Amino acid sequence: MTMLFAGIVLWSFTHLFKAVAPGARSRLVERFGLGPYKGLITLDIVIALVLIVVGWRMTTPVALYAPPMYGSPIPSVAVLLAILLFVSSSTPNNLKRYVRHPQMTAVVLWASGHLLTNGESRSVILFGGLAIWAVLEMIFINRRDGRWQKPKAVALSKDAIMVIVAVAVSILLIRFHASLFGVPAIPT
Repeated sequence: MTMLFAGIVLWSFTHLFKAVAPGARSRLVERFGLGPYKGLITLDIVIALVLIVVGWRMTTPVALYAPPMYGSPIPSVAVLLAILLFVSSSTPNNLKRYVRHPQMTAVVLWASGHLLTNGESRSVILFGGLAIWAVLEMIFINRRDGRWQKPKAVALSKDAIMVIVAVAVSILLIRFHASLFGVPAIPT
């Protein structure tokens, strides 16, 4: 469990650093260069992911609570919305005019959906830890960047493409969730 927790902390610290300490980040980039700085950040993220995956597999799950919505469609809908938001974060679309942080909001929805259907220790650490990181990330980015400048409207065709990609990703995740993560995406 320690390795899983350490992975979540390293992931969070690495991602929060730019928003929490922009001056320190600038000094590191000036001192070492942008390429080496990005390389160090990438290495930290890879190490964090390895710690999370290995820590997850090494941790024996201990029941902490009865999942309140196991078998309910609500968590699945939350995860599907999370996929839509995540896809929207990297494409031009009109959803970005309403959600300032689509990627972080996606993480919160994804984590919440999983916490509603998984009540054991390692799930609480993984999904709860990532949800807390995403909320903190939004708070610190808002503080750093100030008032939100909403993007301009784009053609509805961009929204259609985003939805098609999100549906395709969702279908793939539903199909391969059990083989990738050991449990079916939709409980039977």
